[in-house]
Amino acid sequence: MALPVLIERLSALSAFTRLTATLPTSSGLQAVGGLAGSADAVLVAALAEREPNRLFVVVADQLPEAERWHADLQSVFGSDGVALYPPREGFGEVEPHAEVAGERVETLEALAKGSVRVLLTTARALQERTRLPRALADARLELARGDSWRLEELMGHLETVGFERVPLVEDVAQYSVRGGILDVYGFGMREPVRLEFWGDELVELRGFDVATQRSTAPLDRAVILPVEVQGDDAELKYARATIAELFPPSSLAVFPLGSQLRAELDRTWSEAQHHLDLARRRGEDAAPREELFQAPGSAEGQLRGFPRLELIAASEDDPRAVVFPLRAPEPVERDMAKLGAMVRDGTPTLILCDNSGQAERLEELLEGARGGEGTRERLTLAIGVLAGGFTLPPRGPEGLRVLTDHEIFRRERRIRRSRRYATGAALEHVTALKPGDFVVHLEHGVGIYRGMTTVFHGEATIEVAVIEYEGGDRLNVPLYRLDQIERYRAAGEADDDAPPPRLHKLGGKRWAAQRDRTRSALREMTAELLDLYARRTITSRPAHHPDGAWQKQLESSFLFEDTPDQRSATEQVKKDMEGPRPMDRVLVGDVGYGKTEIAVRAAFKAVQSGRQVAVLVPTTVLAEQHARTFGDRFADFPVRIAVMSRFQTARQQAEALQELADGTVDVVIGTHRLLSADVTFHALGLIIVDEEHRFGVKHKERLKQLRLETDVLTLTATPIPRTLHQSLAGLRDLTLMQTPPRDRSPVLTFLEPWDDALIDEGISRELDRGGQVFFVHNRIETILAVADHVQRIVPRARVGVGHGQMKERELEEVMRRFVAGEIDVLVSTLIVESGIDVPNANTMFVDRADRLGLAQLYQLRGRVGRSHRRAYCYLMVPDHVDVDEDAERRLRVLEHHTELGAGYRVALKDMELRGAGNLLGPEQSGFVHAVGFDLYLRMLDE
Repeated sequence: MALPVLIERLSALSAFTRLTATLPTSSGLQAVGGLAGSADAVLVAALAEREPNRLFVVVADQLPEAERWHADLQSVFGSDGVALYPPREGFGEVEPHAEVAGERVETLEALAKGSVRVLLTTARALQERTRLPRALADARLELARGDSWRLEELMGHLETVGFERVPLVEDVAQYSVRGGILDVYGFGMREPVRLEFWGDELVELRGFDVATQRSTAPLDRAVILPVEVQGDDAELKYARATIAELFPPSSLAVFPLGSQLRAELDRTWSEAQHHLDLARRRGEDAAPREELFQAPGSAEGQLRGFPRLELIAASEDDPRAVVFPLRAPEPVERDMAKLGAMVRDGTPTLILCDNSGQAERLEELLEGARGGEGTRERLTLAIGVLAGGFTLPPRGPEGLRVLTDHEIFRRERRIRRSRRYATGAALEHVTALKPGDFVVHLEHGVGIYRGMTTVFHGEATIEVAVIEYEGGDRLNVPLYRLDQIERYRAAGEADDDAPPPRLHKLGGKRWAAQRDRTRSALREMTAELLDLYARRTITSRPAHHPDGAWQKQLESSFLFEDTPDQRSATEQVKKDMEGPRPMDRVLVGDVGYGKTEIAVRAAFKAVQSGRQVAVLVPTTVLAEQHARTFGDRFADFPVRIAVMSRFQTARQQAEALQELADGTVDVVIGTHRLLSADVTFHALGLIIVDEEHRFGVKHKERLKQLRLETDVLTLTATPIPRTLHQSLAGLRDLTLMQTPPRDRSPVLTFLEPWDDALIDEGISRELDRGGQVFFVHNRIETILAVADHVQRIVPRARVGVGHGQMKERELEEVMRRFVAGEIDVLVSTLIVESGIDVPNANTMFVDRADRLGLAQLYQLRGRVGRSHRRAYCYLMVPDHVDVDEDAERRLRVLEHHTELGAGYRVALKDMELRGAGNLLGPEQSGFVHAVGFDLYLRMLDE
């Protein structure tokens, strides 16, 4: 949403008039000072508004700063006319990340059309030389209804510009052909396009949904932009160029406050040589540095050829600069009385809120502050996001104070960028049967599904599923009897080399014996199962109160937009809590899918009903993380939170125990210490269990006693087989959260041997985009040596170490510094498996990954990929060590399941690899292997 009022008010300042009068038109330089908060972005927006035929190029040192400018300008100026040209990830010529490659191509296309008014980029991106700027005009395709094209010629063009042919288009940069229909998904498309040919004539264009593959609205035309431009023809035809060669001579280059342009150009130049040398040593083809990057002096000289605006720190009488007398507003820091006094001081105030819920909440909180003549007119709440507020002079009715909600509530502003391209294949579609899959028929056992066919039955034809059995015998199953068939899932499916299940003979006795033995085993455990289920069903407790005004206020203050699954999970949990029976719900969702927010809402609901909440977590680090999250969310309400972990002294724990017993504490967050016998509650109403698979048998037995009369909400990304099994069997309610947040990307996962060059490349790539790195090494004895080695590999990285045997305050300080961005690479043990939320950390290395379980690895990988940036996870296994078969399978499962929402599937796979296990006892059961997991559940249900 554009904020034209800011542009108008800043344009009215005398300093702005002076600046526009002295704005350089050729290769001169003008300095500007006195810009507080996000006023720098407002200034550039105002200049672009005044000079609509001029291109303004903001050159940030690094990507995070360019993204901040981009977000600010989109709020002030609107999305149209503002574009970002990010640097490549890595030093090769091809950009492997579709989101980055797509944004680069789309920006080049917009520049060529002249539709960009303000361009945000980085020093490194301006230094890069590619064939695309000069090749784009020839490589792009524009198709319209009625055009004449030979399909083979069109396919040939798509191949040459980097598209991949696939059976079904499910991602960007892909195309598929079926008869006279061509599906293609290119950069710049809101959705993929379905082209229908009649002979050589293009007769129809329609969009289609990648998830359902169904056609949507008809289109008049489609523009297909290239994915890449490579090959012998391209090398001969198109010289490499920098993006700056596309800028008109009148373009104005803007250098942000504190710009270190030359230092960044020099660093990129030296890093490029280092990484290209590494690539050559690995036997890869790599072009000379001079072909891929412009030399620092040339790049700087090219920019000096344009008129330039440099933002500096300057006093009002500084002769070098035009100085704007702006200042940062006085900090509010959650103090609503202070905010109210500011609003009433006579200066008009504009408060920018991230979303409408936050605006409603502030409206209520400030209702009292609006009192007084004329105050209502002087306070405006608007939807918009800026990095920092500022005050425009003069003080009083003619001025303007701009505040942001994240500064008022002391929250870090997170830049959220939606994914540019959709991906297909939702969870339900993945489990569909394909010819060649193993299936289980209830009466005849394991066979191979051979697809659907039509057979004659009497005088009519019917559709049947064909199943092949031992010896080649085939069984035709009519569609109306398909309920007799289940897809076979059991150990071995995770590994392509694993032996297939043994087929049964049609009419043989072996299947009947296996099926009957499984039924018998299930009957044996039914007594205890029914006892627990019945006791839970007949137990009742007073219902929690319906939502009140505070509950709505809390939920509307959530800084992110709820996903559909978050809304559904919230409704299900509330319905359980407002019912008469104790809740026992398992909430399954990938790391970062918003499970904690559901827990926050449930906890607040319990507190509003006069009951206490216990949040049970497996690690001290996670307890601290949840304490920050819950404390942040409940800061504006009279909710008392206590923490019980080893970070608290004995005295602090004793105080917390006393306050729990007398009801002073509303929410207690702690490790398994909460399950100790000396912990008593005044009125426990809800237990939230985060990552149940991390607790031992003894702890789970204590939980089992508690859950008979208390609401229990279990949060997990990969439920352990028994938890998942109980949920699927109906013993515990299951909520699946499969919708990723709008800016989330899958985590690219690689299984690799330890390689210094790979570590160097991965860490350097992350540091180059302003990010951080997790390096997991789970042996305390050698962790310092590994940290030293990592430091030697990447000397510029700030390396920190964290493990469970460190002193409490020391570990707490390391974690604080990593969260604050003061440490680039955190070398740690598995203490980071749960609870560390660092959206800026998007690369992870896991040393000796073969020693870890599937759920552990999945949890670890979930620490990265929590922002809009592509995330990388390297599972490192030594070349010289024989990895056992099960470990190899676990690693391959994780490498294969990189798609969003894969946690539930990984858990199913874990159940297949380990056996589902007796529901209530510790022993593993092999019966699921004999009859297949789905049929095992069906028998259990019966």
